[in-house]
Amino acid sequence: MTFELRNGPNILALGRTAAQACEALWPLLLQAADWRRHGRGPAPRLTAVHDPRLGMHHHDGQWQLHGAWPMAAHELAGPLLPLVADVPADASRVVGQLGQSLDGQVATEGGDSGALNGPEALTHLHRLRALCDAVLVGTGTAVADNPRLTTRRVNGPHPTRVVLDVHLRVPPESGLFTDGIAPTLLACDERDRARAAERVGGHQVLAVPGLVDDRGQVVWPALLARLRERGLATVLVEGGGVTVSRCLAQGVLDRLHLMVAPVLIGQGRPGVQLPPVQRMSQCLRPRARAYRLGDDVLWDLDLRGADPS
Repeated sequence: MTFELRNGPNILALGRTAAQACEALWPLLLQAADWRRHGRGPAPRLTAVHDPRLGMHHHDGQWQLHGAWPMAAHELAGPLLPLVADVPADASRVVGQLGQSLDGQVATEGGDSGALNGPEALTHLHRLRALCDAVLVGTGTAVADNPRLTTRRVNGPHPTRVVLDVHLRVPPESGLFTDGIAPTLLACDERDRARAAERVGGHQVLAVPGLVDDRGQVVWPALLARLRERGLATVLVEGGGVTVSRCLAQGVLDRLHLMVAPVLIGQGRPGVQLPPVQRMSQCLRPRARAYRLGDDVLWDLDLRGADPS
């Protein structure tokens, strides 16, 4: 694999061979995700268009690379292959994502997070969206950021967009409900179905019986079951920090992608927040791998392998 230096010694741009390999691999990942959603019978053996010796094959519910792919392609595939693996019947795969600073903040105290992560990290986020069936955000993120939640930085399908809004605070004129780019669902408790339908239209309401328990907490298994009924088994929880943290604390997440930017915010809005523990032996130590995303570092955390240290 060849590299060339651009714009200073700390920025590496992929050389021609590696860049071509990554370009060839992405369509295979999209095909694997599509087979996971719709596949029947034996999985196909996927082959790169430009070189039939390079491809992907399916083994024991997982997709694996075969052939002499360069290291850059393995780096691209590493955190993405788990998203296209088989999902057992009556189960969901839930992946959380947070972009944060070195000191664990996802935004300034005033809520600004616009320039936190670099372009490579944003491209990775859009790849996650393209490989997942649905992308979910909480009320705070939907109100503060008015996000589009599309795959405009990569080739690939837009996921179904889900706004978890149990108090019906997201403005109905938000782009998520009005831009028509991709399907959008407002997830609320069944008892709020009529009010939600008045706000965004009944076709955009996902009313979930028992979504909120007596303590006011979201019952995630109920929500995930309703999403599965719509064929949405792989869910990306994109934010914000509160929503991702609650998923993590309740054991909902299968994986967490933390994209750490080389910036110090100081007093800001924290990312992961978990209940306090007294000893390090009580802390989660998930299996983890780190990947470079330009100047950022992606930590891919396997939470199903996470046990107290």
